[in-house]
Amino acid sequence: MSQPSPLSKYDVWLHWLVYPGHTLPTAAAPVLVAMGLAWHDHVFALAPALAGFFASWLIHLAGVFTDNHELLVRHPDAGEHPEMFAALEDGTLSLPGLRWAIAGCLILACLTGPYLLGVAGTPVLAIGLIGIVGSLIYAGGPFPVAKLGLADVHFFAMFGVVAPAATYYVQVASLEAGAAGWALLWHGVPLSALVIGLPIGALTVNVLVIDDTRDRTFDARKGWRTSPVRFGLGFSRAQYVLLSVFAYLMPLWFWRSLDLGAWVLLPLVTLPFAWGLARRICTLDRHDDLVPMTPMAAMLCLAYAALLAVGLVISPRG
Repeated sequence: MSQPSPLSKYDVWLHWLVYPGHTLPTAAAPVLVAMGLAWHDHVFALAPALAGFFASWLIHLAGVFTDNHELLVRHPDAGEHPEMFAALEDGTLSLPGLRWAIAGCLILACLTGPYLLGVAGTPVLAIGLIGIVGSLIYAGGPFPVAKLGLADVHFFAMFGVVAPAATYYVQVASLEAGAAGWALLWHGVPLSALVIGLPIGALTVNVLVIDDTRDRTFDARKGWRTSPVRFGLGFSRAQYVLLSVFAYLMPLWFWRSLDLGAWVLLPLVTLPFAWGLARRICTLDRHDDLVPMTPMAAMLCLAYAALLAVGLVISPRG
């Protein structure tokens, strides 16, 4: 087996760790739909939503860095990402540097805390803690959710429910001077804010399904109980298709049951791309062939979210 070519620090950090083609779209998608719904409900507030996005992306990055740190420390024999181990060996990357990056992301995310606490009250503390813990326990801690086989449910809940509902809440709270708090969280966040991100959760899980399908051999060596490891390639492909079908049926439900207007059907414009991507996922098997599918699925998620947000903005309020 040939040795991987040496990587510069720029390549290691940008392309292997920050991985913006993956992390940015999946962090932005739930925020976009929550902003669109807030506009529709006349509670839109740009500054709190952007602060929440900044914090959520940094927390997401901390989780990605933790995943790679745990790979380097716990699973040096898995054979996954030899480039990372080569960078560690030649000094381009260091474990203390990776730990500082995790801490730096969390510190920067926490810098938004005083502002969000001021506009949205103490629930922000709980939301932030849920986000931080949720990000770090994917691969870290004594009971990583990936090892327990709970990563799919975890991603669906965090990206499909927690992130959009939290983004909606901080916008509502910023407009309710002096009223922000737990009562507003329980009574000021409508059902629509809890379900509007469900298709985003499904499409984000699909990004994870691609990663897990691609890395199933490595994950089996690490003892991770991902869907492809537990149930096989056929199951993960069926899971991808079913999650896609769910995501593209949800706008119909939003339109007919939540009275959000026919413009919420705009995400259906991406169906041809989604169909083509699903066909490729269901036929490709080799690791290298699946690598570019991850950012493509992430961009599909972002495009879907952007169109749903636009549809919500221009839909008349019922």
